[in-house]
Order: sequence, then structure tokens, then C-alpha cells
Amino acid sequence: MSGRRGRRAVFAGDDQAAEPEIVAKLGPVVFTVGFRDGERTIDWSALPCPKLARALAQALTEMGGQDATIRYWPSFLSAGFARDFVQMVAAGAADPRGLALGDLAAGHVDAFEDKLTARYPAGVHTPYVAMGFLVRTLRRAGENAPGQLAPDLAARIAFTSGRTGKPGSTPLDAYPRPVFEAITAAALSDVQAIARRITKGEELAGRGQDPELAGWRDPANIAWHVARHGPLTSEHPRTPSGGWASAVPGGVREINRVLYLMPGDLVPFLVAVSCLTGMEPECVKGLRADCLASPARGFVSIRYLKRRARGHEDQSVRVSDGGSLRHPGGLIRLALRLTQRGRDHIGGAALWVDAGEGTLRESFVTGQRVWRHFGPWMSRHRLDQLTDHDGTAVRLHLGRLRKSWKSAQYLRAGGIIADFAQGHTAEVAAGHYADIGAHRDVHEQAVEDGLRQAMAVALPPPVVVGDDGARLDGGDQDLLPAEAEAALRGSSDVFLASCRDFHDTPFAAKGKPCPVAMWGCLECPNAVFTTRHLPQVLAFLSFTEAQREEYPAAEWDLRYGTAHRRITAGIRDRFAPAQVATAQVIAEGGGARLLLPPQFTRGPR
Repeated sequence: MSGRRGRRAVFAGDDQAAEPEIVAKLGPVVFTVGFRDGERTIDWSALPCPKLARALAQALTEMGGQDATIRYWPSFLSAGFARDFVQMVAAGAADPRGLALGDLAAGHVDAFEDKLTARYPAGVHTPYVAMGFLVRTLRRAGENAPGQLAPDLAARIAFTSGRTGKPGSTPLDAYPRPVFEAITAAALSDVQAIARRITKGEELAGRGQDPELAGWRDPANIAWHVARHGPLTSEHPRTPSGGWASAVPGGVREINRVLYLMPGDLVPFLVAVSCLTGMEPECVKGLRADCLASPARGFVSIRYLKRRARGHEDQSVRVSDGGSLRHPGGLIRLALRLTQRGRDHIGGAALWVDAGEGTLRESFVTGQRVWRHFGPWMSRHRLDQLTDHDGTAVRLHLGRLRKSWKSAQYLRAGGIIADFAQGHTAEVAAGHYADIGAHRDVHEQAVEDGLRQAMAVALPPPVVVGDDGARLDGGDQDLLPAEAEAALRGSSDVFLASCRDFHDTPFAAKGKPCPVAMWGCLECPNAVFTTRHLPQVLAFLSFTEAQREEYPAAEWDLRYGTAHRRITAGIRDRFAPAQVATAQVIAEGGGARLLLPPQFTRGPR
């Protein structure tokens, strides 16, 4: 089967020099796709329906490749769902070998969707992603074979899903700050321990000799062999006397881990790089050995590939560089140093190389499932005993580490999107990284502070007058001598203050009496406060304090918050401590009670 540049399919029994002919008997299907990150071979030879497998394989070779819509291998891993679909259809067919594209029906697609929905818990995106990949594959297969798709199937693949639904777009939340700091500290601690382990292993290998000559019973000789020839496997020949198997407790894994990273070691490295740089998890996994560039004045650039950024895949981030692991540049240099031996053995260019299953490999090229090590790593550091925002146990999610790093940048920028939106549009920065649950309290406090500032501008400070008629508040409101004299004499008193004009109030038409409640005086520009009014003001303050026991905090603040703040910051603090103390004694002695309505003297309900 021929294809465009970067894609080819090879089937058993095909004449590769000529276009294959359709024959009654088809061999097993094996096809190869050349992606930008390397060539991959997909083996469907075990499928019992070669006709159907061949049609879908042709579609997949056209969907994936260097110049196709899926240009990188990790993005092509969903092809496994197409294989699962073929296996499901074949299992229900009377003659699987004769099964062809034209035999598929809409019911097959719906049944596969039901199977996916039952396999994964609610809220998981995998069923929708899998259905999207399968539908695209069937559409391409239909384009390659016009008229062969059944009408009901053609109608069914016009949409992705009728059951799973498109996953919600609610962005991931950042971790609580203490949790993020604990995860970062645990990762850096493990990285240091790994570095000590491997450097000690190198010292051990440096003291060793060729075990074929000096013997396999000395751990130093075994380390010498592993350093020069790569990891041992369980199938490695043993000497009659036991040899390496009895020289190192723990077997093959303990022998190999003294000089190479193991799969579990990748977790702290990924976590540490994510926490210190804020890079996307897939970008951290895809780092190359030549990723560091342009070191200067304590900084260095980390070059990486962002596959989702079509047309802008090659990106970089400028980070601090130094001898401490708290510097991302130093962390990357350490990773390069610890994985160099593995790269030399396999001739690879990836930053991450590990000795999984006794074989050196580029860690994430083959889609290694590092998430399997997340739970044990969290448990070992007791991080799973920490609680998340909702009170549940913390689980490790690399994407949330990036969100947490971004959250710190957002708070450091004071919420100014223009200073925060680096590498994103303002809309993406605001919607995906600023508007998250971790910032809810910050945003609510900002709104509250803004409202208070607006109120402070619209609502002038209370007018406070001393016993000699002098202004104590420092405000710029005009106060006529006659108004000050009336306030001191008490001729214009209302409940809590002296009113400059009870029939010319901001709260009613001119000539109408003031309609507001008694504590409205605290917000009225007509009000004037003197030492004469201080006892009843303090009595009202005590009443508001007692009401805290009656209402939730938010409701109390709505009812009495402004009045409370006006008294404590705008009236009481303007008088001398001795005056406040005297007025408090008077208020507690009942002298102020005659000026207040009964509900303010009976205490809490």
C-alpha cells in the first residue's frame, strides 16, 4: 500500500515493487509511519480480520506522519483504540476473516462507545478522545472507498459522540501553596539522593576490574561491567558459583540503579523541572540533550518542543542557572550528567534515558506510563496525607504543577494580565491561568477592596468636632461656625450625632425629613460627632459586636460592616484615649441608653 511522504504500509505477502492487488486471501497487517520524532511500526498481524484491518491501516497511515495532521508519535497512540474497535467487531462476527469495511454499521460504533463509557469513570476524557480518533479514522477509510460505507454508519460518523459528551472546559486548579511547596521540596530531595547514588556507583565502578578476569563476586567489578556494557538483565549468564546474583542484594535492579536512572526516578525529575520552570508536562518529557542554550550572566535558555503550538512548535524559556538545584539550569545540567552514560550506550539524543526492564531506552519516546509511579512516590513522602482545596487527599497531576507555578507568577504580578501573559494571549492567560479556584479568595478580596475604595471616594469621612469646636477629622467638608455650635450645644441632635439639616438630607428630597435608619448618620455628610455623642456611638458599636454571634460573617458585614468601620476608624480614633475611656464608662453605666431605641439596649437576641 502506497502513501504520501513519511508514511508507508507493509503487508505480509505484498509485492513492494508494485501496487498490491486485491486478492481473496490477505496476509497479516503491519504498517510503518514516519513521524517527526522517529519512525514507528504498528503490528496488527494478530487481528483476525485482515480486510477490515487493512482498510483502517490505510486510513491511519494517511492521518499520521511528518506532513499529516498527527505529526508526532505520542499523539498517535490513540490508534490503539482503533485496534480495540476492530477486535470488538471481529469478536461478534461469524466469519471474521471475511469482515470488510462495508460490513460495519452504526451499531458497532455505538456499542464501542458504550464499552468505553463503562470502562472509564464519569468525568474522564478518554472515551471522548477515543471516539474522536475512531470517527476520524472511519471517515478517512470511507473517503478511500467511496460508496462502501453503510448509510447508517455514514450518518453516525458525522458526529463524534452521542453518549460521552464533550468534556467540560473547566481549567485545572493550582495546588494549595503549602502543598505545592511540599511537592517541590520532596522532588528536589529525591533528585539529590539519586545524584548521590549514581556518583557513588561511579566511584565503585572506578575501583573495579573486568569481572571475566577478576571475578563476579566483587560488587566493584560488577559495576565496572555495567558501566562499560550497559545494564544487566535477569537472563544475563551467571557463573557456576553464583557470581553477580549473590554479590549484590536486590538482584538486577539494584545492580543497574547504581549507575542509571530507573523508571521511578523519572517522577522526581519531572516534578522538579515542572515546579521550577512551569513548563508543560509533555514539553518536559520531550526535552533533548542539547536543550540548554545561550548561557549568560547567571541565566540560560531551555529550548523545547511544544507540539500543540502549530507553526510555533520550537519554543524556549529563560531560567536562572547555577550550582543549586533551585536553579532550573542547574537541575537540567545535573540530569544531563546523570543520563549521559545511557545516551552514550544507545546513541540517543533525548535528555531522559532510563534502564527499565534491564534495557536502556529513551524514556518517553515509546509512551512510557510514568504515572504508574505517581502513587508510590506520593505515599513514600506522605504527600498523599495532605489535603486539597476541597478537603480530599492530594493526588499528583503534572498539569496542576504548571498551574501552581503560573499561579505564583500571577500573584507576583499583582493580577495584572499584561505583566502575567507571557507566551499566551491575554484571553488564554485570564481564562486558563488567572480564573481558577486557587485565586477565588484573592479575587473576592480584590473586589471587596475595590468597593471599599470606591465607597471611600464617594463617602467622605465622618465630621468630628472637639469640645472647642475645632475639627478633629481633617476632612475638607465645610462646617459653618453655627453648625459646630449647634452640635456642641445639642440643639440638632439625632440618635447618634448632630444633624446639620434634618430636612436637607442626601437620602430624600429637600424639605422632607431624613428617612434612613439611625445608623445611617454614620454614612451621612450632614452628621457631626462630638464627645457628647461618643457614649451612644460606643454603645452602638458594642451592639454591632454582639451581633457577630447572631449572623454569619458575610451577613454581619453586609448589615453592620460599614458602620463598624466608620466608628472604629473614622470616629473613635479621632478622640483622645482618655475621652474614649470616659465615654465607654458612661455607655456601660447606662447613660447612653436613653438616646438609643430599646432593641440596642437588650443585647443579642
